[in-house]
Amino acid sequence: MYQLEFPWLLALLPLPLLVWWLMPPYREESASVRLPFFGEVASAVGLKPAPGAVVPHTHWLQKLIAPVAWALVVLALARPQFVDPPIEKIQPARDLLLALDLSQSMDTRDYKRPDGAVIARVDAVRQVVRDFVGRRPGDRIGLVVFGDAPYPQVPFTMDHALVQAMIDEMLPGMAGPSTAMGDAIGLGIKMFEQSKAPQKVMILLTDGNDTASKMPPPKAAEIAKERGVTLHTVGIGDPAATGEDKVDLDLLRQLAAATGGRYFFAGNQGELEQIYATLDRITPQNQKTLSWRPRRELFMWPLGAAVLIVIAYQLLMASLAMMRRAAAARSAEKQDAQGDKPVVEQGSSA
Repeated sequence: MYQLEFPWLLALLPLPLLVWWLMPPYREESASVRLPFFGEVASAVGLKPAPGAVVPHTHWLQKLIAPVAWALVVLALARPQFVDPPIEKIQPARDLLLALDLSQSMDTRDYKRPDGAVIARVDAVRQVVRDFVGRRPGDRIGLVVFGDAPYPQVPFTMDHALVQAMIDEMLPGMAGPSTAMGDAIGLGIKMFEQSKAPQKVMILLTDGNDTASKMPPPKAAEIAKERGVTLHTVGIGDPAATGEDKVDLDLLRQLAAATGGRYFFAGNQGELEQIYATLDRITPQNQKTLSWRPRRELFMWPLGAAVLIVIAYQLLMASLAMMRRAAAARSAEKQDAQGDKPVVEQGSSA
């Protein structure tokens, strides 16, 4: 839409009328030429002397152009603008980091789908986590995978399609056969260092216990709490297994409690879906919407029109004056030519 940035300046429109009405006319006195015997000469030609004054008169074109040019100048001072439709930008209120275990045990086919089919653990995680990402449009999401060591797959981004594409390409064992859970938490804390989001949430999913970390997981959780990172833990392995394949539920419970997060365990895909639905519910999508309306300045158009009108008027007056001078010169030449023409007298013969 169109608007005026300073509409109160339109009150200046009647200013020329107020000046003309309230201020006295401008007067200028100048020395006159004294003519001897002016009275006698004036009476001889039948004129009656009067006080001299020259009052300039305006014609209809000046009376039309002057108010139009003034109105355009005042309109330019009021700063007309064209305001575009608002542009909205969503500023995320939360950075969400997904830390996913990709040790070799994630290839174990012991996970039941709701229809009863048995699939690999990694396939269930792919589907559930991918759907979870699709339900978080207002969050910046990052992705870390870990095995022998943690690896940042996707930095915090609003490009959720990229996150989902990287989740689809996850393969068991691509990060090594072991489980470095504590180091994964430490890498997540480092990724949060540059985050300015008011809420920092990490969701850690694993199917085994920590066997390869240089940093003990409890120490990593303590540091996460100091840095304001909330850690939710999800266990999906077999608690009855032995060795590295046994998921340490007590450790996951301890890590979540240390940072004020929640602990979950999922024995099948249906339970895993319910867990991520719960995580979606307990981390509401608080987001800040910024609105900005671009403005395009238009004051140059009325100002330019006023200048062009004045220039066109001056050029027109100059052209008329030149035409009048040329016509006067031609008339004078014609009179001179007639005055120099010889007169032939005709006589009669006797």
